[in-house]
Amino acid sequence: MKKVVDLCNQVSNITYENLTKIIRLEQTGSATGARKLDDSDQNDIDSWMGGGTCFSMTWHMYQTLTDMGFKPRLVMGHKRKERNIHCALILPDPDAPDTVPGSPLTFNSEFLLDPGYLIFDPLPMPLPQPFGTGEAFFPFSPNCVRLVRPTMESMELWTGGAGAPMKLRFEYPVEGVSVEEFKLHWNESFYREMMTYPVLNRLDREKGVQYYYQKGNLVVRDATGSKMTKIEPADRVQTLSDIFKLSPDIIERALKILEKR
Repeated sequence: MKKVVDLCNQVSNITYENLTKIIRLEQTGSATGARKLDDSDQNDIDSWMGGGTCFSMTWHMYQTLTDMGFKPRLVMGHKRKERNIHCALILPDPDAPDTVPGSPLTFNSEFLLDPGYLIFDPLPMPLPQPFGTGEAFFPFSPNCVRLVRPTMESMELWTGGAGAPMKLRFEYPVEGVSVEEFKLHWNESFYREMMTYPVLNRLDREKGVQYYYQKGNLVVRDATGSKMTKIEPADRVQTLSDIFKLSPDIIERALKILEKR
């Protein structure tokens, strides 16, 4: 798994952001055209201009892992009534046999990779009861993670931190989807409500600090809790550039596109 961990570490330096996605849609005029800009340059992280969304990050890892000889599956994440709003990967361990029901093992030989939710560690997937424990807990900082496996066909992602209760984030059908279906949902994502305002999210793994910006508010989360501050419009470009490691020109360009809408 060292190659997988190395790839996760590389992707962990990327900022989750929708600004370059907004720019690409404006530049090309269509979701397919905008997506293909990511698609054609997926092996060059620098070509993303500093960031990407869950679709960009997941697609990059899928292509890279496939080129490395692995057999990852693309999976979609559902959130309450919102279907196919998120995506991730399930990676079978090539060095382990598949676990069958009735096995004494509590984990099957597959891992969840979810870079779009700032989880940059391969998470061993639990087996549902009675074959396994039905869940697994990972004490990351600042957000701990719990995987819940109610059935062989589905898995849930729960997160929480600093004494806050765990919340259900996404439910993944484990079987996965085809590349064609994944790209269809990727196209649809260009027209979701979250594309009407800036969203930036970055994790400093060494310090255990998460930075999240949306609709003018910056949330800084660490092991002790969360703090929200409002960023004034005059300070927005430079502050976001410093925190999220993005070019000021990109931030300003995307904000001007949103202002015109």
